[in-house]
Parts: sequence; C-alpha cells; structure tokens
Amino acid sequence: MDPRRMCPHCRAFVTNKDRVCPYCNERIGPRAIDLRDPSGLVAGLIPQARFNTMVILLVNFGLYLASGLFSTKSGKGGFWDLDPYTLVDFGAKYGPLIALGQWWRLVTAGFLHGGLLHILMNSWVFFDLGAEVEQIFGASRMWVIYLLSSICGFFVSNLWSPGTPSIGASAGLCGLIGAMIALGVMHSGPAASAIRGQYIRWAIYLMIWSIFFPGVDMAAHVGGMAGGFGIAYLARLPGREGAVERLWRLAAWFGIALTVCSFLLWYLWFRQLTP
Repeated sequence: MDPRRMCPHCRAFVTNKDRVCPYCNERIGPRAIDLRDPSGLVAGLIPQARFNTMVILLVNFGLYLASGLFSTKSGKGGFWDLDPYTLVDFGAKYGPLIALGQWWRLVTAGFLHGGLLHILMNSWVFFDLGAEVEQIFGASRMWVIYLLSSICGFFVSNLWSPGTPSIGASAGLCGLIGAMIALGVMHSGPAASAIRGQYIRWAIYLMIWSIFFPGVDMAAHVGGMAGGFGIAYLARLPGREGAVERLWRLAAWFGIALTVCSFLLWYLWFRQLTP
C-alpha cells in the first residue's frame, strides 16, 4: 500500500502517519486507514469526509422508520405521509408543548420527516452538501453548524407560528447553505466569488420554493440559514492544532450530548403516552 497522500492545503506529498504537514505546518488529520488492519475496516466503510453526514442520515432514516411504523399502526397515516399527531408524539416543534418546558423539541424536530418524499429530497441534498461542508470546515465545525442552525431555525419557526407543528432536516440544510455563503464572503478571489454566487442562488431557489409550496416552513429556513452564516463566519476554517481546534471539538461533543439528552427527555415523555 502506498504510504503517501497529498496535503489538502499545499498539495505536497506526505506520509499516512503525518498529523501536521512538514511543508506548510497545517493540520491534515489522522493517518489514512490501512485496509490490512482489521481494526480499521469498520471505520473504512464510511468515507472520512462523509462520516458526520452518513451518521446523521442513518439517524434520520431510523427515526423515519420508527415514526412511520407508529403512524401506520395507529391507522392515522403511513410511510408515504405521516400524520401530524405522530410527528408531535415523536418530537416535532410544537409551540404549546415547548411553552410547557419541552425545549428539547427544538433539537428533535430536525431529525424527523413527514413522509417518504420529504426524507428522500432532504437526504439527496444533504448527502452532497453535508460532505462538502464537512470537507471544508472539518467534522467538528460542520456538526456544530448543522445542529445550531437547526435549533435556530425551529426557534424562529416557534416565534413565527407556534401553533403549527414543524419538522425536517431542511433547517439544518439551510444552515449549511448559509455556511457556504459565509465562506464566499470571508475570502476573495474567483473561487470564493463562484462559491458565494452558487449558494446565494441556492438560497434564492429555496426561498421561492418556501413561498409557493404549501406546508413549507419558511421561518425555519430563514432562521437556519441566518444561524449557519453567523456560526460559520465566527468559526472560520480549521487551522493549526491548538486551543481553538480543541474548543471546537469540545463544542461538537457538547452538541452530541445535547442531542442525546434531548432524545432521552423525549423518550421519557413518550413512554407516558403509550401503554
């Protein structure tokens, strides 16, 4: 197996064991997985640049299957189109319950979907967009941007229409679009201009979609995009290993803990609803 790889910053050839490029002194991450090492085979099934993206997709599809089965069993809906009662039971954003202290719905709502077409469309976009943001900003920043954007989106949605249930990964997706716009704003040159123009067009298309298609939560999209832009502008791009990078990894772990805690609180509440 060739022990060399290319530094993503200066394009110099380095070894798989190098954590910092000896030519440009930029952090380049862990060594490539050796397929001859059995301990690395499982991790190798998921491309490194898509690890967060794939995990989020798996969680989304797992929750969609669970909520779809519940909706079908209740007789109120099915996999193609889940009923709103099931979505609220599974943690959708719903103002009256949030007002009673169920803040965790601002987190759980971003992992739920209302039907087969809904989850397939979001997953199609997220598969490419999530991986691109993860590659550019790094796994820690990408996860923080995605989670906080989703929370911001549903927070704005709750302010705008508290009585209407809302769910979906699109708030977080809009945050990733906002992050890419921020990337184009932070830098100059033809490449930055092209990125900025491309994702501003994405944002415009999404806003048009939100206006003309019923049931689309435009407030969540606007809130998510604004949140993603602000967080990415603050985060900047990964640099040399140091206190700042450790802080972002800590923030990512805090986001994971917040998500797990939110679903645990949802489960404790949900268990009281079902015999």
